[in-house]
Amino acid sequence: MPMDEAVLTLQTWLSPGYPVGAFAYSHGLERAVAEGRVRDAATLEDWLRDVLDHGAGRSDAVLFHAALAGDPEADATARAFAGSAPRLRETLDQGAAFARVTGAVAGAPAPPEAYPVAVGRAARSLDIPAPLACAMYLQAFAANLVSAAQRLAPVGQTAAMSVLSRLAPLCHAVARDTQGTDLDDLAGSAFLSDICAMRHETSPAKVFRT
Repeated sequence: MPMDEAVLTLQTWLSPGYPVGAFAYSHGLERAVAEGRVRDAATLEDWLRDVLDHGAGRSDAVLFHAALAGDPEADATARAFAGSAPRLRETLDQGAAFARVTGAVAGAPAPPEAYPVAVGRAARSLDIPAPLACAMYLQAFAANLVSAAQRLAPVGQTAAMSVLSRLAPLCHAVARDTQGTDLDDLAGSAFLSDICAMRHETSPAKVFRT
């Protein structure tokens, strides 16, 4: 497949219109807004930088690269590494939806796996440079959370897009840093994000599933 066609294919898989239900998950951000931790564009950017560099963004990148390299333990490790039941449900629901749709379109059924693993395995057929493919995955991850924040906090369209633009270099950096890593390099220290994801499960009123 030509490189330009491959990039467009991956862009389609990661677009908001791809039916993985990403719009239904806030990754704990809804609880962070409810607690006043994220209240404007500046605090949103700080929150997302921590998640990308020290939390699920970086761990997803390690898992993505492992799946892209064909590591058979990537899915089992992704499930074990999920920090809470809501996080596990989020990655499995999206991964199963991605595998179902992508397999149906390609005419080749794919097994349901954790989301970064499912995308990484599918991307093996595209022959896109690993850092670029991973950076695109991370940018889509960040874009979904920015979109969630627009529905939850006083963050307007221009401010939201400015935040996403400023996060682009970090997405590229994390993608480059995690290339060549393996599953033993998985780590995470965005503890407040994990705690908010767990607290969200018992929230009396919810807009998002996580």
